[in-house]
Amino acid sequence: MKRFAQLFTELDQTTKTLKKVEALVRYFEEAPDEDKLWAIALLSDKRPRRTVRSALVREWGAQAAGIPKWLFAESYGVVGDLGETIALMVPGEEIANSGSLTYWMDYIRGMEKLDDTTKHELVADAWGSLSVMERFVFNKLIGGSFRVGLSQKLMVRALAQYTNIEENALAHRLMGKWTPDNTTYQKLVVEEDLNEDASRPYPFYLAYALENGPAVLGEPEEWFAEHKWDGIRGQVIVRNGQVFTWSRGEELVTDKFPEYLAFKDAVPDGTVLDGEILPFKDGKALPFQVLQTRIGRKNVTKKILTDAPVVLIAYDILEYQGEDIREMPIVERRAILEKVVSEAAMKTDRLLISDLVEFNTWEELANERLRSREQLSEGIMLKRKTAPYRVGRRKGDWWKWKVDALTIDAVMIYAMRGSGRRANLYTDYTFAVWDNGALVPFTKAYSGLTDAEINQVDRWIKANTIEKFGPVRSVQPVQVFEIAFEGIQASTRHKSGIALRFPRINRWRQDKPATEADTLQTLQEILRGYGG
Repeated sequence: MKRFAQLFTELDQTTKTLKKVEALVRYFEEAPDEDKLWAIALLSDKRPRRTVRSALVREWGAQAAGIPKWLFAESYGVVGDLGETIALMVPGEEIANSGSLTYWMDYIRGMEKLDDTTKHELVADAWGSLSVMERFVFNKLIGGSFRVGLSQKLMVRALAQYTNIEENALAHRLMGKWTPDNTTYQKLVVEEDLNEDASRPYPFYLAYALENGPAVLGEPEEWFAEHKWDGIRGQVIVRNGQVFTWSRGEELVTDKFPEYLAFKDAVPDGTVLDGEILPFKDGKALPFQVLQTRIGRKNVTKKILTDAPVVLIAYDILEYQGEDIREMPIVERRAILEKVVSEAAMKTDRLLISDLVEFNTWEELANERLRSREQLSEGIMLKRKTAPYRVGRRKGDWWKWKVDALTIDAVMIYAMRGSGRRANLYTDYTFAVWDNGALVPFTKAYSGLTDAEINQVDRWIKANTIEKFGPVRSVQPVQVFEIAFEGIQASTRHKSGIALRFPRINRWRQDKPATEADTLQTLQEILRGYGG
């Protein structure tokens, strides 16, 4: 654990890419294979489940520190992180040769089904035998909240330097449903064989936002353009006579979308399609909220299949007839994709291709972008015709040119404390619009302000509180904020009858009095224009 805690410290204390990679390479050089495997899992977000409830950890932390609960709570509020608070306040011993990372992972996971008394004994023993930083990492692991400021791409880069294996190949090997329980470092990283896991997807290639228009990209004829559909990014894999559907979040969602099982007989075996899982009916896309009725459902009923049908809008093909074709330029991959989709049409209507937008000038494309919402599209995707399919978010070849966000001016009426390092600040806000002279709450937002603005708003909230409800305060309804959002839908769950998609604070309108904030009627007009 000491070696992994040192790695965590080095990664946490620098923002420099080179230093992060160097720290990882050193760890891979020094750690035994079983610890390498666990480190890769933890840094790939393959964390074990929480084994101890946070309420118990707080109680035990106060006991171990020998202080009253109220003082521990105050200390927690100042530090902002439970694991760090306990690591700093609970006495322990500096032991040079603590157990390995694998030992402690087995120790932590072994607590899952034990009674609370036994868990308390094991946690107390661990706290007493670990250094401060080791205790901190241990606390994050038992709480299921272990995170570190490191992208998957950087971890793969370091592993590639250590193993001399190509980054693309390593990134692919680390995808899928592997765990340290069902594989070894040697099998996963060194001796990987694609045929061992027919369900394994490829790492997704992600586009960068195009902020100032496409004129900087060169000549229009060098680019493909297509609409950016508002669905769920996914890969559908047909291998060994089976079909697997993966979301971009590396979640296997085959059972959620049984429509795609027809692909087994419709596309060649050894095919991997990249595209958008999109609600679609009568030849047109449906609003995203239709798809939400299927997300999170344990069982997809016939009614759901009828009310919220989906297609795969394919915009790339990554594997064809069992061959990885990601290095081909997209113009060649597109030709293969068109052939596959065309032939599949005879057997299924659930596979479509993302049509290319015809344009000769950037001005023509800009006009098409302005019409995106009419097609329930989020904007335009631009892809360089000569580009391969890369891994992760890379600048240069794929760009997303989204339509401008919708906005509305609203009044803050409630504020709630944040969490973690912002536990002492009011950072989560509830906003309202006018309806017949009364303010009606319609959304919450907690992002968009600078740190300086958050501190300023926090001071204002504390000085202008009307009532307190636990961590929530009602405030004087005088501060106006411009709220940006990507979509809007009717909702029976909200008092306003409206729900927003991706709401965020666009700016603090200190120039505007509350009486000039927008109305519920304005939101309803936006909803009607959005197809609601």
